Amino acid sequence: MRLGVNIDHVATVRQARRTFEPSPVFAALIAQQAGADQITLHLREDRRHIQDRDLELIKELITIPVNLEMAPTEEMREIALKVKPDRITLVPERREEITTEGGLDVLSLKDSLREYIKPFKEEGIEVSLFIDPQESQVKASKEVGADAVELHTGTYANLWNEHRFEEAQRELERLRKSAQLGKELRLRVYAGHGLTYHNVKEILKLSDLIEELNIGHSIVANAVIFGFERAVREMLALIKER
Repeated sequence: MRLGVNIDHVATVRQARRTFEPSPVFAALIAQQAGADQITLHLREDRRHIQDRDLELIKELITIPVNLEMAPTEEMREIALKVKPDRITLVPERREEITTEGGLDVLSLKDSLREYIKPFKEEGIEVSLFIDPQESQVKASKEVGADAVELHTGTYANLWNEHRFEEAQRELERLRKSAQLGKELRLRVYAGHGLTYHNVKEILKLSDLIEELNIGHSIVANAVIFGFERAVREMLALIKER
């Protein structure tokens, strides 16, 4: 199982003072040095954390894959086709939300998404859709031509964090079934959102189905105390020990 390190919240700290530090570009370089398999970043429409220049520099300087999370808008498509990340992950986006609150409703957007992703496929950019663990959404993702799905683990993470372990196990089963279907449909299956050093251990039991986790806030939070390289290495160690 691979680890994608999401560096958005390094930029969140920087933007709190509208200054130049801490640099998400430096964080990406440190994560790469620490053994991360991928750098993930979300360029939001309101530019609340990651800025266009961050994306450009990271794509230029990082040698591991770069995964750009983005809303399926014309502006973002234009930016992505110019910068050419290794992967785009399409996510829903609402300006009033603190963080992404759920998966993309691929079912209701099938026609538009099918056309939206065509230029990326032509450029050889991998297309992943961030979806809730619902079999109907997995099937719709395949139908529109996605290469991969990233399963939203936020509901599982919240239940686990609230010590509602029976409900968390039921959500884990939903994740397992969706991942299994994704594999059967020959989609690459990833997962992420809300994962921490503690609740990730149950997700690791699905390593035969899920090939990559994208984790950001928990790593950045630990980096504030222990340093970014150590925070990445400790998450990697958990994944390798599964």
